[in-house]
Amino acid sequence: MRIIYKICPASAWREAERQGVYRGSADDRRDGYIHFSTAAQLPETARKHYFGQTGLFLIAVDADALGEALRWEPSRNDELFPHLYGELDLGAVISVQDLRARADGTHDMPELTS
Repeated sequence: MRIIYKICPASAWREAERQGVYRGSADDRRDGYIHFSTAAQLPETARKHYFGQTGLFLIAVDADALGEALRWEPSRNDELFPHLYGELDLGAVISVQDLRARADGTHDMPELTS
């Protein structure tokens, strides 16, 4: 099983749980796909896009369960990033964890599985 990650405001994730599906953030909807990161990419994603933000969840997802809607495409530094073209079925979610912000604006990264 390959695991990919999504950082999400807790309020948006709670809404996804109520609806039974996650449709992505405003940025995701603008770009036409849900942005994910691998374990290796996640610290830079958190720094670049979520620095100083609190009230975040780290969503771990089984990439293999997403089928052909998941594409690996070049993005930051020409690295291949996982992009989901469609909604995230919550059945593919492995775990939801708090992503705690430190006083300096960075986040505590839990042990991650690739």
